[in-house]
Amino acid sequence: MQNPLPPLGWLRTFEAAARHLSFTGAARDLNMTQSAVSQQIKALESHLRQPLFHRRPRALELTEAGITYLPVVREAFRTLIRGTRAVTGDHQNTVQVQCNITFAVNWLGPRLPRFRALHPEVHLNIFTELWEPREMAEGAAVEIRYSLRPADTVRTELLTTDRYFPVCVPGYPVTLENLHEQPLYDCSNLLSNWASWAEDVGLPWPNPPITYATTYMVGLSVAMAGGGLCMGHKVIVSRLLAEGRLIAPFDHSVQMPEAYYLLLSPQAEETPGAVAFANWIRAEIAREAG
Repeated sequence: MQNPLPPLGWLRTFEAAARHLSFTGAARDLNMTQSAVSQQIKALESHLRQPLFHRRPRALELTEAGITYLPVVREAFRTLIRGTRAVTGDHQNTVQVQCNITFAVNWLGPRLPRFRALHPEVHLNIFTELWEPREMAEGAAVEIRYSLRPADTVRTELLTTDRYFPVCVPGYPVTLENLHEQPLYDCSNLLSNWASWAEDVGLPWPNPPITYATTYMVGLSVAMAGGGLCMGHKVIVSRLLAEGRLIAPFDHSVQMPEAYYLLLSPQAEETPGAVAFANWIRAEIAREAG
C-alpha cells in the first residue's frame, strides 16, 4: 500500500512555490535549482495523482486541488513548529529580526539596552539589508521595513510616518542661498531627496552635484564629520539632534512618501519573544511620537 504521506521536503517545496507562484522564487528561498523545484513538484503531483499548478507562460496558478491542499500543508508546518518549540523551549525566545542597516545602527541599536532590561530572556539575531527586500528573509520573525508600501505577503502594519530635512554639524556655514554650493550627500533611489525638499521649500535648484551611496549611513557619517550636509530622516537623526551632534540648519521639513512598517511572519504571534519585541517596538515609536 502506498504511503499516503509525501516526503516533508516535497511539501516544503510546494508551500514555497505556492507562496511565490513561481518555481524560481521557491528555488531562491530554498537554495535549490529551479529544475530541482520543478522535479519535486512533479513528484508530489504524481504521489497525489493530480496536478497542483497550472503552468502558464509567465506564472503559475494553483489548481483547485492546490488551493485545497495549501492551507492543509501550511497548518501542518505550523503544528510542527509549535510542537518543536514546545520540546526545545529556549527557541521560543530567540527572535530573528530583519531591518535596514541605517535603522539598525541609528535607531534600534541605541535603544536595545532598554529592551534587554525589560526582556532579558529574549535573544535577538539582527539581519541588516542595504535595499528594501522583496520579502522577509527565511527564518525572520519580525522586520522593520522602510518602503512606499510593502506587499501584503505577511501581516503588515504602519509603524510610523516620517519627515525629512537637511542636517549638518553645528556651526556649519550654510544658508539657503549657498546650499547648492555645498557638498551634498544622500541615499540613492529615494523619493525623499534633495530635489523634492528644495521644490517644497520653493528654493531654486540648479541640480547641483550630489554624492549618492547605497546606504544612508555614508552621507550621515560625512555630515557628522563636518564634511557637508545630508538629507536627514527624523526617525534616524532624532537622537543625534537631541545630543547636539547634528543640527537642522533650516526650519522647513517635508512629509516623506515612504514610511516605516512592521512586518510579522505567520509564526511570530506564536513566539513569545517575537510578540514581546514587536510590542516593544510599537511602544517605543508611540512614546517618541508623543
